[in-house]
Amino acid sequence: MGVRVIAGELRGRRLVTAAGREVRPTADRVRETIFAILDARGAVHDRDVLDLCAGSGGMGIEALSRGAHGVVFVDTSPRARAALAENIAALRLADRARVVARDALAALAELHPERFGLVFADPPYATRLATRILDALGEGMILSAEGWCVLEHASDEVLPEDTGAIARVTQRRFGGTVVDVYSRSTAVHGAGTEGEST
Repeated sequence: MGVRVIAGELRGRRLVTAAGREVRPTADRVRETIFAILDARGAVHDRDVLDLCAGSGGMGIEALSRGAHGVVFVDTSPRARAALAENIAALRLADRARVVARDALAALAELHPERFGLVFADPPYATRLATRILDALGEGMILSAEGWCVLEHASDEVLPEDTGAIARVTQRRFGGTVVDVYSRSTAVHGAGTEGEST
């Protein structure tokens, strides 16, 4: 699947993607929807971003193109990291990007006390990791006080609306994929949630 940067300083640039069944790039249409939601809430510009299960880096690179301060990319796949390194080099993002060879849960434990204003997570659907990642984000301090989290997961993995520390702001459905957008500040301030299918 071809992946392009949708908007910002790198708009239109094509990204290298890794071959293999373990790498599943987020489709352009899905990324466009996600970033429309985040941009409307000021959740990207000048943020420190954590991209878990980053694959070839489409989500984090899109965030950098739209003005994110920096991104830590996390993935266990050597092929994904090789494609990601090629993309970072080609787009001259080395001063704003760091690649970590860890699984998502280990990275969340090891990166503390770093803080992130935006976290992306798109774990392999069969692992059912989305719920565990959400729990870990709620328990730890890695997500900043005004932080946002975007979790992509299979439609049959149902995530809670509110963990006490993080609350869902909106949900979008794309066939068998569900995207949940959470906010830490929403859990504190008690804003309502919204949902929509696509």
